[in-house]
Amino acid sequence: MAKLHFRYGTMGSAKTAQALMLVYNFQEKGNKALLLKTETDTRTCEVWSRIGLQMDAIPVTKLKDMESYELSTYKVIVVDEAQFMTDEQVDLLARIADYMDIPVFCYGLRTDYTSKLFPGAKRLMEMADEIEEIKTSCWCGKSAKFNARIVDGKVVHEPIGDTTIDIENKSGTQKYTALCRKHYLSGEHHMSDVTESEA
Repeated sequence: MAKLHFRYGTMGSAKTAQALMLVYNFQEKGNKALLLKTETDTRTCEVWSRIGLQMDAIPVTKLKDMESYELSTYKVIVVDEAQFMTDEQVDLLARIADYMDIPVFCYGLRTDYTSKLFPGAKRLMEMADEIEEIKTSCWCGKSAKFNARIVDGKVVHEPIGDTTIDIENKSGTQKYTALCRKHYLSGEHHMSDVTESEA
């Protein structure tokens, strides 16, 4: 029986790299793998990781238009940036796992920089058969659970503007860091050289 998996981690935990490696491993064995991406980041139709891996992807919104016979040719479905999915998209993936016996692996963030659950992550926490944390560390060595946004050298805990979504650029310039709860709440970080103007 196929399962719906949710693998979450903070920014910089190699979620996308793991998603791309999973797709590659299936393809290397001659199996078709469907790579989906959410459309919050509309700059490109490819998925890329910080370590230089990249693959073409299909927007997750196209999934509902795919015919059953077309979907049945895939051995696995992999979703990047799954935190941006809607409830309906998560539910559709659950039905695909249940009724078409295709395993679905969703990779994404659990919470935004204000420490609130993303809608897609919330629904995945409710619906997924298996939930796995991709672990990474805070600068202090403890497990990092929080995505801290750095503005003018300080950790921001409240929304900026009317959204908490802020797509990081492909060049590698960062304005986020992963912190443990203690240092997320205290605002202590090691990114003094990163400012809002650099992002």
